[in-house]
Amino acid sequence: MSLYPHLLAPLDLGFTTLGNRVMMGSMHTGLEERGDWPRVAEYFAERARGGVGLMVTGGMAPNPEGGVFPGAAGLYTDEDLANHRLVTERVHAEGGKIAMQILHAGRYAYGPDCVAPSAIKSPISPFKPRALDEEGIEKQIADMAMAAERARAAGYDGVEVMGSEGYFINQFLCAATNQRADRWGGDYENRMRLAVEVMRRVRAAVGRDFIVIYRISLIDLVPGGQSFDEVLRLAHAMEDAGATILNTGIGWHEARVPTIATSVPRAGWAWVTRKLMGRIGLPLVTSNRINTPEVAEDLLAGGAADMVSMARPFLADPDFVAKAASGRAAEIAPCIACNQACLDHTFEGRVSSCLVNPRACHELELRYTPAAQAKTVAVVGAGPAGLMAALVADTRGHAVTLFEAEAELGGQLNMARKIPGKEEFHGLVEWFARLVQSARITQRLGHRARLEDLLGFDEVIIATGVTPRDPAIPGSPAPHVLRYTDVLRGGAEVGARVVIVGAGGIGFDVAEYLAHAGPSATEDLALWQREWGVADPAAHPGGLAPEGPRPAPPARQITLVQRKPGKPGKTLGKTTGWIHRASLSGKGVTMIGGLSYQRITEEGLVVRRGEGPEEVLPADTIVLCTGQEPLRDLAESLRDAGQSAHVIGGADVATELDAKRAIDQAARLAARL
Repeated sequence: MSLYPHLLAPLDLGFTTLGNRVMMGSMHTGLEERGDWPRVAEYFAERARGGVGLMVTGGMAPNPEGGVFPGAAGLYTDEDLANHRLVTERVHAEGGKIAMQILHAGRYAYGPDCVAPSAIKSPISPFKPRALDEEGIEKQIADMAMAAERARAAGYDGVEVMGSEGYFINQFLCAATNQRADRWGGDYENRMRLAVEVMRRVRAAVGRDFIVIYRISLIDLVPGGQSFDEVLRLAHAMEDAGATILNTGIGWHEARVPTIATSVPRAGWAWVTRKLMGRIGLPLVTSNRINTPEVAEDLLAGGAADMVSMARPFLADPDFVAKAASGRAAEIAPCIACNQACLDHTFEGRVSSCLVNPRACHELELRYTPAAQAKTVAVVGAGPAGLMAALVADTRGHAVTLFEAEAELGGQLNMARKIPGKEEFHGLVEWFARLVQSARITQRLGHRARLEDLLGFDEVIIATGVTPRDPAIPGSPAPHVLRYTDVLRGGAEVGARVVIVGAGGIGFDVAEYLAHAGPSATEDLALWQREWGVADPAAHPGGLAPEGPRPAPPARQITLVQRKPGKPGKTLGKTTGWIHRASLSGKGVTMIGGLSYQRITEEGLVVRRGEGPEEVLPADTIVLCTGQEPLRDLAESLRDAGQSAHVIGGADVATELDAKRAIDQAARLAARL
């Protein structure tokens, strides 16, 4: 009997059957825009081999004005058609099914030619859209239908019409962005006319035996958003207009509520999909923060949906379904929802990948093939860089010995997983430990490697990490001055008033850790909803609580400071920085930039703001988060002894703790040993 009988059950759509209830949700990779279609094809083919029931591509623009940015990928020309056929043929050769997402960005388009129902600028784009006239609306509908027709000609098994996340169709549905007075605006019957007409025309263009998914926004999370009655009305209209499947969309990109970040509870939005179950005749897909087969199975078994959509978990592990089906779920590389290599890359115009799996979107260039000659390899340091280097080297047939001064694996990850909202890091450390245990790697934990331990190995990899940097503020060291490692690793006692010196990622993490009291909201959905002001859209249109966010009181009075002028937190992740800033603001944390540190006294930190007078920031405890220095003395000793060493991770570059860079560097090194 299957461990996941609901997840792995086929789904009969009438004219075709999906092999299981798993959808790989749409993700923009950036590969299509680079014209590297063999890479696109291999990316999807590898996931088809992994057994996913249905994949959805990244958003394809139906026309130039609808592209998310100028030059965004689409399906306009015969050359486009040939490129897309390369993808579908590779997917079908691996036994997979794939749908193309049709995405019109509307006022979210990052270009001067953007169009929308009304000329209202989005807060996330500098360009004011042009309001469409009747002729312009007809062109957009016709272009979307043509995109669907071309998708069928290119060999796709279906299309997904993107009607959520605040994009073009969603903009017509909401009164806040649709201020038209004609038949396309006004009451909801008129505002949903475009969505319904798009679905009718798409269905007419592709025929009955073709999957047409509608991505419906079930909770907009913006002022003036749709009520649940309106969403239900639209769902019925989509069914009547010919949709095959309804996929759940959550929140607009401009919403001030996190929807997919690691601090969002697992399956934290499935309750919205559940509200539609039994009220519509189409298969319903639930999405967002579903990252294990156990979570997915529980949702399906509990009647929350007919199918689950997981996007980033398939960046982390293309074999997610195959491993679950073969009883190897514990080996699934976990998506920790960090956004660092996927969404952050997307919004920076870079090719997406995955912190946990650097091969994602790099399948043709980064291969873990058997080594031509097996070597003895010493890896010093069992943080993220050392662990990835050891595992890849072992996979390739090398004999690996892993040295770690601490008694446990994980390195800096063991501090990260103590931060409220980063509970997913527990799973990452456990996954690394499980793979190391099952590999042929010799572990020497609790042993600080010495020069004599390493002489004689064919290859030595130094991944010894970093040590906190001393900013040399006069008055330090002092009993009330701590390093971040004292707090996160040593459990040092911290007073009621805290000044955190350094407002990079570590400073923000320490502030979150010290401000927190009681259960983590990430593990308590009701608490998390109160913290972010989420409400039932049946009671409050848009799903925003009228009283706003109600975060729990802070455990301490905290001031977070930096030398650099400007607002602290600007260097945080592109798509998650605002979440960290909002979370700390909700906990009353004072954040100050542009300070010069004069000295530390018993009363606190003495600072100046520009040329102003000295002032004291009162503190019972001062925590230093002022950067790191690389720990690479062992590498220098080896070189002095005539043996070369590879230096990776923080031991190589210590400007910030960067697991993404460390893991990628480790994987690439081990792949070429």
